[in-house]
Amino acid sequence: MPPTLPSGSAPPGSSGIPPKPTWDPAPPAAPWFRPTIRIRLTLLYGGMFLIAGIILLTIIYLLAARAMNDGVVMSVRILGGRVEMTSDACQLPSSGLANELNDAIHHCLQIQREAALDSLLKRSLLALLGVAVAAFAFGYVMAGRVLSPLGRITRTARQVAGSDLHRRIELDGPDDELKELSDTFDEMLDRLDRAFTAQQRFVANASHELRTPLAINRTLLEVQLSDPGAPAEVQQLSKNLLATNERSEALVEGLLLLARSENEIVDRKPVDLSEAASHAVEQVRAEAEQRGVELRGARQPVYVQSNGVLLERIAMNLTQNAVRYNIAEGGWVSVDTRARPGQAVLTVENSGPQVPAYEIDNIFEPFRRLRAERTGSDKGVGLGLSIVRSVARAHGGTITAEPRDEGGLVMRVVLPV
Repeated sequence: MPPTLPSGSAPPGSSGIPPKPTWDPAPPAAPWFRPTIRIRLTLLYGGMFLIAGIILLTIIYLLAARAMNDGVVMSVRILGGRVEMTSDACQLPSSGLANELNDAIHHCLQIQREAALDSLLKRSLLALLGVAVAAFAFGYVMAGRVLSPLGRITRTARQVAGSDLHRRIELDGPDDELKELSDTFDEMLDRLDRAFTAQQRFVANASHELRTPLAINRTLLEVQLSDPGAPAEVQQLSKNLLATNERSEALVEGLLLLARSENEIVDRKPVDLSEAASHAVEQVRAEAEQRGVELRGARQPVYVQSNGVLLERIAMNLTQNAVRYNIAEGGWVSVDTRARPGQAVLTVENSGPQVPAYEIDNIFEPFRRLRAERTGSDKGVGLGLSIVRSVARAHGGTITAEPRDEGGLVMRVVLPV
């Protein structure tokens, strides 16, 4: 009798972990017949070829039968000793030897047979042309029906490319390769939607959580600055810390706005682009006068389906950047709005230092600036143009930057109306 092991103990050489089962559940069995797209196309084009061949064979048979009937009809009749013609295809002598008459009749029948074959060929070519036209038309219609799921997938992909990750294909029909592609695409969109939503939620929550300590720091610093008995060193330190705190608050607000502007704008209403640009100009006017920058431009009324706050943010960031990155004396900024067919255009042009064309794309990236002089803490946190690009894309528009030969940039935002 084998020895009994104590309760809870394992045999020698064993780690106490139960053995891994060697049986793996088999995958679900596939159906014995799956109407794949390859089989459907094979049956479709094979059936079309068979039907077209049957129709063409029937037409040729009927034409051949008619031609044979026409070809065996005698073109002459011998009445007593007189020969009478029944066809205009050939001519026979009215009298002569029997051999001469037989040769003439044979020649006449040959001419009539060739005429019948020519008629058969012409009619067959016409029948072939008709069947070909019908086959191409039928094939075009059937190919459109077979490939219609691809068009649906393409349209959904275009809508997703426009930042609408909530769209799904949800293709119905047989379980073929197109259905499998559609389901895979929908699953990918689900994962992307969850990932982007989680990312935006994290940025929004982090920005919101950072607001509270920054607000507390600002309050404490303002209280310290309001104390008339504080030493001068403490006052100066408080001012520096307050400026740093304000920069951090601007950074948090920029991150929060950038996270919110990544999605397509759903709540839209008619907004006058010129009015939003004028409000932005008035908000920047004090800073422009302090820096000696002239504000000008002609703003024509043009309405777009948009969010007013975000639209004003576009004009505000562009105008503020144009004022801050300008020349020391005699600088200017032009803010214009005008209408195009189906589009509204906001143009912000300024004087300033020379900007190389190969560095234009860098200015739209977060925390990216062109040169060292753009890294000063008094010129923002490096999110202004990134926010403008995100908001423009959320509206279905675009933003472009072009360097001026005299220096400065021409920023152009195009929005659909």
